[in-house]
Order: sequence, then C-alpha cells, then structure tokens
Amino acid sequence: MKVLRDILYNVHLTATAGDTGVSVTEVVFDSRKISAGCVFVAVRGRSHDGHQFIQQAIASGAKVIVADTNPEGSLEGVTWITVQDTSKALGVMASNFYGNPSSKLKLVGVTGTNGKTTVVTLLYKLFSSLGYRCGMLSTVVNKIVDKEIPSTHTTPDPVQINKLMDQMLASDCTHCFMEVSSHAVEQGRIEGLQFTGAVFTNLTHDHLDYHGTFDNYIRAKKGFFDGVGSSAFALVNADDKRGAVMLQNCKGKKYTYSLTRMADYRARILTNSIEGLELEVSGRQVWFRLVGDFNAYNLLAVYGSACLLGESEDQVLTKLSSLSGAEGRFELVIPGFRFTSIVDYAHTPDALQNVLETIARFRTGQEQVISVVGCGGDRDRTKRPVMAAIACKLSDKVILTSDNPRSENPMAIIEEMKAGILPGDLKKTIVQSNREEAIRTACMFAKDKDIILVAGKGHEKYQEIAGVRHPFDDKEVLERMMKIYA
Repeated sequence: MKVLRDILYNVHLTATAGDTGVSVTEVVFDSRKISAGCVFVAVRGRSHDGHQFIQQAIASGAKVIVADTNPEGSLEGVTWITVQDTSKALGVMASNFYGNPSSKLKLVGVTGTNGKTTVVTLLYKLFSSLGYRCGMLSTVVNKIVDKEIPSTHTTPDPVQINKLMDQMLASDCTHCFMEVSSHAVEQGRIEGLQFTGAVFTNLTHDHLDYHGTFDNYIRAKKGFFDGVGSSAFALVNADDKRGAVMLQNCKGKKYTYSLTRMADYRARILTNSIEGLELEVSGRQVWFRLVGDFNAYNLLAVYGSACLLGESEDQVLTKLSSLSGAEGRFELVIPGFRFTSIVDYAHTPDALQNVLETIARFRTGQEQVISVVGCGGDRDRTKRPVMAAIACKLSDKVILTSDNPRSENPMAIIEEMKAGILPGDLKKTIVQSNREEAIRTACMFAKDKDIILVAGKGHEKYQEIAGVRHPFDDKEVLERMMKIYA
C-alpha cells in the first residue's frame, strides 16, 4: 500500500478533487487489470482511450482516477486527479510507487534504429562477466541476473519497467541495460526514470507508420537525450549525422565514438571476416567474435559505455573479445555446413543493406547469395519497395516471402515490395508467400559454398498471421531444411 500524495510527487497536476492522503494498492492503466483500491490512469493510446473506461474502473473498485479532463459532477468515495498528460503522469507515478528503483541502479539506455539489442545484450554480458549482478530489458528477452522474463515490447510499459527494476534491486542488481524505442519516448514510458547513461547508435528509415514523418522520428529519439540529467553521460555515434543532433540541448556529459573521425572513443577495422573482427581500439589490437562493420560500431558503443561507467579499458577489451552477440543478429546456422546460412533481424532498409554488404565482403566471387526477405504487415509501407530493391541489388537470388503479415494480405505486401524491383532483376526473384516453403526453396537452390540470408525476424519464435501468433523460428526451420538438403 502506498499513499496517493507520495506517488503524485513530481507529477504535473492541474486539479485535484478528493483525498490525496488515501492509500492505494497499485497503479493500473489497463482497464482489464483493475482491482479494488487501485489508481486507474486513463491513458490516450492510438487505438484505445482509457478515458472511455473510467466508469468501468470505478465500478471495479478503483479508488483514484487520473485523467486529463475534470470529472462531470461529484464522485463519492473516489479521488479525481487531473493532469496535463496522463502518459507522462503514469511513468512518474509508477516510478514513485516502486520507490524510484532506477535511481538505485546504474541504468544505461540505448536508442537508435539498429544495434540497440546487440549493444544492450553485450553490456549485460560484459558487466555480468566482470562480476556484477545485472538486469536487462531488450527486444529479445528481459533478464534479472540469470532469470529470464519473456519480452513483448522493445521497451516495456512504465509499470512493468519499474516493477522489473524493483525486482532487480531485490536480487541485488547494481546495473540495468535497456533498449529505449522511439515509441517508448513518445508514449512517456521512460518518464520518471533516472538514467546513468544514454547511448545513440544510428538513425535510418523506420517506424514512419507510427511517427508519420522522419522528422518526428528524429524528435522522438532526441527526446530521450533531452530528458537525461546533468550527471548522466550521453554517448553518440559521431559517424551518424544525427549523432550531433541528439546532443543538442542535452544536459548530460557529452561523448562520441567513431570509426572514421576524431572522437572520444575510436577504433579502426584491421580484419573483417566471417570468423570475426580485428579492431585497433585505443592503440590495442583486439579480436572479437562479432562480424561486420555495423558490429564494429556496436562494440565501440559498448566499450565507450563501460569506460564511462568506470571500468578498466584493458579489462573491458579482454572480456568483450570473448563475447557473442544477441540471438538472431547475424547468427550463423550450423557453422561448417556445405553452404553458409545466416539469420538476421534486419527489418529496415539500412539494416538489410548492412548485412548484405557485410556478406559481400566475404565472397570469393564463385558462390551465390540467396536472400529470403519479407516485410511486416500493418507497419511502414514505404520501406517495402526499398528493401526489395536492396535485396535484388546485393543478392544473386531473392525469395520474397511473408514476415509477420498481421492483418494484411501477404501477397499484397509482396506486390508492394515488387514495385521497387528493376525490370532486369525480376528474373532473379521468386515469390513464395509461405515462409517455411521460402526457406526450403533457398536451401534447395543452394550449392556448395553458397550463402543464404534469412532476414526480418531474427530471434522471434512466432509468425503473426491474421492477428494470430503461430509458432515459427527461422533458425529451427533453416536447421531442419539444411539437414534435408545436406
């Protein structure tokens, strides 16, 4: 039980009606989870407006209502709190309810279009190997030391974030590493959190279905850096032209990392092969197990963050050199097989291009690259033809297939992808809307030494079709088909 006035600390109030000294059992924003004695925060979402469920909340036993409108008439036995923005209020209230757990952790948030999961995962693995008890909030999985909690969003809702961080403290965690999505910033999910550090990886085409314009997308990412405190570090990729934008108006201590220009943390690629990367970092030559230029940036972001958290440069590089990346990120399936198969989460034009350009560097010229590519339904449609064009430009064969079609017709998505393909490239393109059959087709075509890329879903263990999630794992299907066509 918490006293209402305590959990309203730092919330921007416009009016109150009723007793703010009342005790409440929990903070709830989902009307399906209302229990007696709770605070119900009426959040306005894109598809649902919590204000429509206020009367239901009161009937279910909510003791306090937080809304952005004043009540109509008197409400006996119910305290009504009016605020400017219920989404932001929810974040602050959830943090207060759980005793502001982020202030007791070294919390590092990572944002950017690509690389968030890899950087967060590597930070979690690195600091765990350094002897710390750590938590992680990521697209793939949430972790409290060794305990895994399934992840449903890149960044959980504010109540879940603070609940998980409270559990991390109960498990004696000292550090937490979390992905910060643009949606999370815009929806106020990180309000009330106190970050020790903020990291920016890169910014490319994504989520225009949600943000509307690229400028809005940039502003959402920048909103994270605008909100960090003066004692926090802000580490950005200086090779991305939006890195400097992130630091504008940022109160934190500003740092940069780069592969190509002067920066606080610099590296140079010495060797880039299918086996890994050799980098020169701060005058030291170090071999890493990760592959590709994009991972050189990810490693440098991790290195810089660890140094800013007070760790020894030598010890960080030694530990980091032995770590593997995140599941479904340039993941080799059955290494040493007669042909090479790679699963990658690449679901944006830039990510797909990075992966295929990395593969191109490993080619001898004799093997063919076969790409299995789809685009998600109910998401940014403008990237569909772009991704198909990139796949055709950098592959010898392209199999267009379904990703997570969600409520859309898979063939309609594929037709929009095909609109980006040059007439001369159509002959190298195959359409197979069934994703398992598309992967089978790739394995059937593959000759010795060929390279198959299955892009788009990475770590996901499901395929969402017509609103239903069906079990599906790219890696498992690839392994099964590779054995058939061994």
